[in-house]
This record gives sequence, structure tokens and C-alpha cells, in this order.
Amino acid sequence: MFALLAAAAATQIVLSSPDGKVEFRVAPDGSAFTAVRNSEEIVSGHAGLQLAGAPGFSSLALVNKTSFSENRTHPLTATKAASAADHYNGQRLTFREADGLKRELSIEVRAYNDGVAWRYLLPQGAAVALADETTQLRPAGDPACLVSEFASSHENPWNPVRISQLDAAKLYDYPVVCPSPSGKTHYAIVQAGLSGYAGSALKPANGSLQVKLFPRQDDKAVAVKSADGLQSGWRVIMMGDRAGDLIESHLIGNLSAQATGDYSWVKPGLVAWDWWSGPTVGDKPTMERYRRFIDFAAESGFPYFLIDAGWALNTGPCCAADPRTDITKGEAGIDMPALAAYAESKGVGLLLWAHWKHVEPRMAQVLDTYKAWGIKGIKVDFMERDDQEMVAFYERLASETAKRHMLLDMHGAFPPIGLSRTYPNYITQEGVLGAEYNKFPWGKVTPSHNVHLAYTRMLLGPMDYTPGGFRNSYPEAYVQTEVFPSTRFTRGQALAQFVVYDSPLQMVSDDPVAYDNADGFDFVKAVPTAWDETRFVGGAPDTYIAVARRKGATWYVAALNNETARIIEIPLGFLADGAHNAVIWEDGATANRTHRAVKRVSRGETLRLSVERGGGAVLVIGE
Repeated sequence: MFALLAAAAATQIVLSSPDGKVEFRVAPDGSAFTAVRNSEEIVSGHAGLQLAGAPGFSSLALVNKTSFSENRTHPLTATKAASAADHYNGQRLTFREADGLKRELSIEVRAYNDGVAWRYLLPQGAAVALADETTQLRPAGDPACLVSEFASSHENPWNPVRISQLDAAKLYDYPVVCPSPSGKTHYAIVQAGLSGYAGSALKPANGSLQVKLFPRQDDKAVAVKSADGLQSGWRVIMMGDRAGDLIESHLIGNLSAQATGDYSWVKPGLVAWDWWSGPTVGDKPTMERYRRFIDFAAESGFPYFLIDAGWALNTGPCCAADPRTDITKGEAGIDMPALAAYAESKGVGLLLWAHWKHVEPRMAQVLDTYKAWGIKGIKVDFMERDDQEMVAFYERLASETAKRHMLLDMHGAFPPIGLSRTYPNYITQEGVLGAEYNKFPWGKVTPSHNVHLAYTRMLLGPMDYTPGGFRNSYPEAYVQTEVFPSTRFTRGQALAQFVVYDSPLQMVSDDPVAYDNADGFDFVKAVPTAWDETRFVGGAPDTYIAVARRKGATWYVAALNNETARIIEIPLGFLADGAHNAVIWEDGATANRTHRAVKRVSRGETLRLSVERGGGAVLVIGE
């Protein structure tokens, strides 16, 4: 038996990462793979494509292998770091059927120090209609993974479930985050680089996860149409020693097309927002109301105010696209050019909400109108589709807003796939069960959920969770209200979300009156939203998350806790030598209070932070 296993291993095609710790092994016929880290099997499975109206690939044999490597650094704009190292070894493996149609299928594989990725390619020269992939991923052992049931809005929680116990009748979202059998590797199964392709979800099947592409709207038997050959999206397995190590990874962005041209005009920052604190229906827009938020943003030093739904002419009820609505005109009494000019005079830029169905048919006209008004960016909502046509809409909108130097925030959206690396003006997006659910009676935004987000959805890219709720309570004392909602977490956690959650366009969601003389608002007004460096500090998905982010010479450190009060240790090994000033906001005497302290700290110290149930803490450490 051992001789047979050794012979089989010898015939596999093996690609190793630059540090030699990660391997991607492909079967001689390209039909199967195994991902290995530190000599431990992580994931194995099947690879391949299923063409529409054609037999599956069979009797494939390797006819060409091209090896390559890359070691470069990408400068980044308005994100979690100033640059991203992109270092990998790669191979392009071309297989041909030995008989029958003698078709070719290529697999491009890359091995990074922090994961593996592969995609499929069909040769140019012919049109392609793809029904689905035959990709299956089988996690080694039967791990309890953090999984989220798929919903078109991508707004479900993550929960730990063993792979064998997943419901075969359901689809599951990305990422799926698991430990290896030894617990010495933690990994995330994700997708990236979907340009020209379709999104997918994962379907359980006998201990494996089957990639299921979403069909096109115009032909349900086809997921992807291409006029000339095919290049699939990337299948990706991110890997690290600890679950939190994946937060630092740039793998998804590195697998995407890199930005070209000048994006120095992209300005990250905090955003005043008028929707979260108010009623979801029936609140009429007025110039006075909007000026109040503009004045608040100006007084607080925020560069933006987002005007959400309700401003456009003949705005209908949520959430369908009312055919009477005209998003190139303001509702009666709303003079948008005058409002933009008023905001500009205060040093504030306006962002506008719109339904995607009102944007898509006349995108150029809408964007040109907004540009002429002086609008700095748009929030587009309710796409709630992952098919090829919708992926193309995202890319077209990102490109068209970039041409006009406008920011883009997508809501009702699929989670990031690396497109913000290609278009840095695509600055944030939803695809997350965020703070808006504090308004609703469904009880999903718990402290545990908030911790889980850092280890799951946030791995994929910018996350518009919309923090800033300042009517805080302990989890057991929360009372649901739609207007002026409260939260299930403390003021300390409300502050910490501004650092832990990655969103270069970061909402300050509550009504201005909530911040009057409020504990911790001094921190909110000063916190950056884009960073030069990000480090995981400590924690685990079932306890807490602690992250450190650097802007210039100043470190911002934050911790979010679940429902169990605890002491969190923050080792300060990331600091430079010498003594530093630290300002600390910890949970205070009540859920709405913080305890603020100032002390001198140095590299090598470990700070001990006391956090309440549903609590948190933040530190600002400078010279």
C-alpha cells in the first residue's frame, strides 16, 4: 500500500510556495488536487469544467507545462496597507483529451506563502458556453468550520458547523473558514478575480463542497458565455497559522488585475449618514434636514455626508425600483446642485444613494448629471445577484465612476472579489450582516457575530458594516427600536469597530444628537479609515478579535469581545523601540460610558484590557 501511495505521489504535478511550506499537487490528468501546508493535507478535491450541451472532459493527458514566478510589491490606494507583497510560484498546465474531441483544458496554479489559487482556461478561437464547474473541495478530516448560509443579499451570520453536518439542500457563502486536523493551520475557501465570469456558492456533497455557478438571466442552462475562449475566476485557499493571520493577507487583491492610472484623487474618510437613525419609510426629505447633517459633518471634520434613499423625484417605497422614480432630479423642494454647493462651502462632499435598476439603463447620463451637480460618489443598492451579467455590471460601474473621479459603494451586493484593487475608487461595499439590523427585530447582530465578521467576511475586502451606533447596551438589555436604534454592545465596542472593521469609506451612522458630549466621540473624529499597515494581535473566532493598524507613526489598536467578559492581553511587539504615549478607551461603568486613561508604554510590554460582555477597547499609541 505504501509503495502504491509513493508511486501515486511521484506522478503528481507538485508546485511549492516560495518558502516551501505550501504545496499544490495536481493529478497527472488534471482531475484532482491536494493543497498541503507544513506537510499536512489541508484540502483535496476534484477540478474541472462542464460545458453546456457537451460531454464532460475525459482521458486528459498533460501536453505542456510552463513554470513562472513573481516577486513584486504593489502600491495600494486607500485600503488596509500602503503596499502589498505579491510573491508566488506558478505553473500553467495544459491537458488534451487522448481521444474523442481532443479538446484542451488548461489549469493555472499559483502557490503563495499564505495560500494557493487555481483557475481554468479554454483556448481562444471559439465561443464557449459554460454550464458549471465540476470543482469540489474536501476539507481534511471533518472540521467545524465557520459557515454562512447563502442569501442573495449575503446578509446572514456565520456559525461553526462540521462539514459533515451541513445541509445538502442549501448553498453556503464565501468564505468557509476551517482549522486543519492538527489545528496548526487555519484556512479560508474563497473566490476572486471574476472578471468576465460568474459568481458562485458552495453546495455540500458527501463531505465535500461543490462549486455551483449562478446561471445567466437570459439562459438558465448556461452560467458563462464567452465569445472567444474562457478564463475562469480563481478558486482560492488562504492559509495561516492562526485564523486571525488571514486578516493580513493580500491574496485576493493580488489575484486581480492591478490598478492603472492615477488614483491619488481617491479620498477615504468618515461619513455622516441620515438613514440608520431615522425611520425606514415615511421620512420626507427637506433641505433643512440635509443641511443639519452637512453641518454636523463639517463640525466633526468628516469629509462626506451620504444622502440615502428618499431624495430622488417620485421615490417609491423600499425596496423595488419604482418606474416613476427619476434619479436625475430631486424630490419636490430638493435642489441638489444648491445642496452640493452648500456642502462644498463647508468642506464636505455629498454621496448619493440610488437603486441599481435606475442606474443601469442610463448609467452615463446619471453619472454625468451627478458629476455636474458636484456629487463625489454614489451608493448603489439592491443588486442581490451573482450571475455573469451582474458581475459585468459591477465592473462597468466601477470603471465609469473612476472615469469621472467618483467613489463607489455597493450595497445589496456580493462580497468583494478583488475588484477594488483594479478600481480603487470602488472603495467599500456591503455584502455583510451589518449594523442596520440593530433597527430590526430579527436579533442577528450579536457580539459573537461581530467577532466572527473579523475572521470571515472581512477577509474578502472592504466591509461597509456601518458602525457608530452610540445608544449602547449590554447584550441582555438590548431593546429593539427602528428609530434611534440601540445596540447589543457597549460604547467600547462601538469605538473598536472603527479600527477592527476595514472600510476606507466608514459610516458614522447615528444621528448627530447622539454624539453631543458623548464618551469616545473624540476618538471617532480622529480615527483614520485607511492604513499603512495592518497586524493581527490576538484572539480567536469563539472569543474576541484584536487588531493593530498603523497610520504614519501612530498605531491604532482595537479589540471586540463576545458575550463573555474577559481580560484581553495586547502584546506591544509591533512598536518601535523607545517610550510611547498611549491613550486608552476601555469599557466604563455603564454600556454608554468609557474609561479613558493615558500612560507611557514601550515595545515588549503587554497591556491588559478589561472588556465587558459585548464590550471592547481602543488604544492610540504615538510618539
